[in-house]
Amino acid sequence: MYAIIETGGKQYRVQEGDVLDIEKLNAEPNDVVEFDKVLAVSKDGNLQVGSPYVEAAKVQAKVLEHGKGKKIIVFKYKPKKNYRRKKGHRQLFTRVEIQKILA
Repeated sequence: MYAIIETGGKQYRVQEGDVLDIEKLNAEPNDVVEFDKVLAVSKDGNLQVGSPYVEAAKVQAKVLEHGKGKKIIVFKYKPKKNYRRKKGHRQLFTRVEIQKILA
């Protein structure tokens, strides 16, 4: 059994027991969050696709931790003009563990 959920502007294919990093959520560690934007659910070989979301389908997940991703460097320059800008960025994320898929 798996589901496709939408959170943080991205789509994820999840199963029970999966651990994944998603865009930062406003929840404390050990909280249980519920994703109600479920795009599709596959159960016993039957695929149920929503338009856009599946009615009464939810995915429950436990927040494990918050963190920052790897640093990326953004470097801009224009040749022969002495223009250089260096900037770093670390994206915030929330690590969650999928507990239940309710369909």
